[in-house]
Amino acid sequence: MPLTRRDFAGIASCAICAVTGFIATDASAQGTPPAATPGVTRKILSQTDGPTPGYATIIVEAEIEAGVTVARHTHPGIESAYIIEGGLELPIEGQPTRALKPGDGFQVPPNTPHAGSKNGDKKTKIAITYVLEKGKPLASPA
Repeated sequence: MPLTRRDFAGIASCAICAVTGFIATDASAQGTPPAATPGVTRKILSQTDGPTPGYATIIVEAEIEAGVTVARHTHPGIESAYIIEGGLELPIEGQPTRALKPGDGFQVPPNTPHAGSKNGDKKTKIAITYVLEKGKPLASPA
């Protein structure tokens, strides 16, 4: 069942993922999702089953308004992203904090705490691909 705009609007956000602020219907957890992060918008560009049974791949365009901080969170799968415009600092547990700018890409391993901050005085736009276990929330606070 595809994720509807209404489903998307009511769902959670971690944000750098900023992204990350929705939960796909097939990948959603049970219970009430957390509230969306103010200053973060997301648009699902594509969603499909796979690459293997029990997983879903979701492609998202996320925008983070200037000055918005993305809280520390995890994902039940890999997050691969590309900074289109703006930038942010990305602390990933076990790695040095990276200052990302347009043209930079990054990956966050499954279940690894990370956040996003100091995106400056400009909006940040990110293209993100998630490969997630179905039946689990897109993001969880860490």
